[in-house]
Amino acid sequence: MDNGKLMFTTDLTKVYPMGGQSITALDKVNLAFAKGEFAGLVGPSGSGKTTLLNILGSLDVPTSGSVEVLGEKIETLSHRKAAELRNRHIGFIFQTFNLLPVYTVYENVEFPLLLLGLGASERRRAVGEALKWVHIDDRARSRPAQLSGGQCQRVAIARAVVKKPALVLADEPTANLDAENSHRILDTMAAINRDLGTTFLFSTHDDKVILHLRRKITLIDGRVAKDEPGPAAERRP
Repeated sequence: MDNGKLMFTTDLTKVYPMGGQSITALDKVNLAFAKGEFAGLVGPSGSGKTTLLNILGSLDVPTSGSVEVLGEKIETLSHRKAAELRNRHIGFIFQTFNLLPVYTVYENVEFPLLLLGLGASERRRAVGEALKWVHIDDRARSRPAQLSGGQCQRVAIARAVVKKPALVLADEPTANLDAENSHRILDTMAAINRDLGTTFLFSTHDDKVILHLRRKITLIDGRVAKDEPGPAAERRP
């Protein structure tokens, strides 16, 4: 890994064919992230935020340029190797929660550990710990339909961090939440970042999220327009 960075991009470009033409979603993006960052990609819709998040999460590959995440070059990974990287080291949080409705809170959070093949006792310990991190351990046997939106997002966070990943990627995680729940969720993620050293990278245009960022990266038309300290940079303990 270059200079001890958790991940970095070199002239990252992503072009999508569309109707006989091509759309450039990312245009020679050069960024580097260190362990423990609490950073966000901001900018208008169509600026390339989600595309960049998906490539860093090994859900997509660049058209040209290079992306390295945890020592792995994303553009060279097979589907199996990319899935292994995600399963072991990357957590995802989405604006729509993506919880499995027929499973309990406990079972939703346990699911990533089943993919890793952990034993039952180790899963119980890890799930119990994750549910306590997000203060929803009292709803372990509930199903998603019995929870509020804020509670569902807490479950989604627990699912993302239960395996103690090096990196959590959050795509508009507060889009469906009111202000009070948004701040609670963000405080929870900031505490996990502080206590576990997990790197968080957001894609957002929500001012509530931006206020919590310690690094703010503005994308416009697929390019990095600005890379600066976020509003919370001075509040880091």
